[in-house]
Amino acid sequence: MSWSERINKELSIRLSMDALRQRPIIEYNTTRWLISKGRKYLNFSSNDYLGLSQNPMIIEHWQQGAELGAGTGASVQVIGYRLQQFQLEQDLAKWLDYPCALLFNSGFIANQACIYLLARKRDRIIADKLCHASLIEAASYSPAKLYRFNHNRLDSLVSHLNKPCLGNTLVATEGIFSMDGDQSPLIDIAYQTHCQNSWLLVDDAHGIGVIGEGGKGSCWQHKVKPNILIVTFGKAFGVSGAAVLCNEATAEYFNQFSRHLIYSTAMPPAQVAALQAALRKIQEGDGLRKKLKQHIAHFRAGAKSLPWLLKQSTSAIQPLVVGKNSLALYLAYRLRLAGFWITAIRPPTVPVGTSRLRITLTAAHELEDIDRLLEALHEVASK
Repeated sequence: MSWSERINKELSIRLSMDALRQRPIIEYNTTRWLISKGRKYLNFSSNDYLGLSQNPMIIEHWQQGAELGAGTGASVQVIGYRLQQFQLEQDLAKWLDYPCALLFNSGFIANQACIYLLARKRDRIIADKLCHASLIEAASYSPAKLYRFNHNRLDSLVSHLNKPCLGNTLVATEGIFSMDGDQSPLIDIAYQTHCQNSWLLVDDAHGIGVIGEGGKGSCWQHKVKPNILIVTFGKAFGVSGAAVLCNEATAEYFNQFSRHLIYSTAMPPAQVAALQAALRKIQEGDGLRKKLKQHIAHFRAGAKSLPWLLKQSTSAIQPLVVGKNSLALYLAYRLRLAGFWITAIRPPTVPVGTSRLRITLTAAHELEDIDRLLEALHEVASK
């Protein structure tokens, strides 16, 4: 089969399964609103949970940072790194009570870097079945063996941990799961992992900034300190990028051996400046977090009588599981006609038979926005 035949075949299969992804063109968007093809929609698909992407102070800092140059020109191992980047890493480490923080250009890269750097042939990685694709893909291609425990099931994790391993074990999970919105039982997972002298990696992309004292995230909330903590800046921070939190020796190991770090151009100064401002806003953001919490409670109270499965989520991610791909697409289409931007999430992003509307709430919404959405959902459900 030629390259073209293979490509066309795969695309045809995906189309036949109602699973073809699209990239709609957006003329303008904020956290709350979005304009596409000249029409304005209420946006319920953004991970900008606190609405900080539109914060004037953060934008101003981005503009000021850009005056230092649009780019950095090389990786930090080649050209060194700026005082602002050093200071941001120091601030993140102090805020989350870790010896070191290392900046990466995205959460996907940070996750892959950790797995590729740590895993060796005789090691094993035990990951929650709903861990992000970046973790699972890296583990699949690593020389270590990958085992996946049933989602949030401690007994499943323990059964894997109790089996012999010739090398080291890394347990991987998330603080809040991106497609279900539920939280990991971090206290129990950390305890079982520690009992087996294994390491724990937690990706808290959807928890950092949103929950925990001062927005310190899932691990801080549960008084858990994983060996590797990954936080990302494309969600509650409202910018982009990521950081790995770890001890000094592990940080130095990254500096010496992590290809993802060594061979990537460093984060541009505008982004660093914006992240410094975003960190301050998050630390002062109790009012935004309180507002978001009210929105979550308001939505769940109004959505519980809908005919679809509302997942047990207290986070900003509120999935309505409808089952078939075609139904998820149809509902998203009907909501789009009613002026709401909500995406149908389908396999392989979620398991087969669990296609859903992934509704994300933010502090930038108003209660009237959520009332309008609930009214539209009930209207669509009645047809």
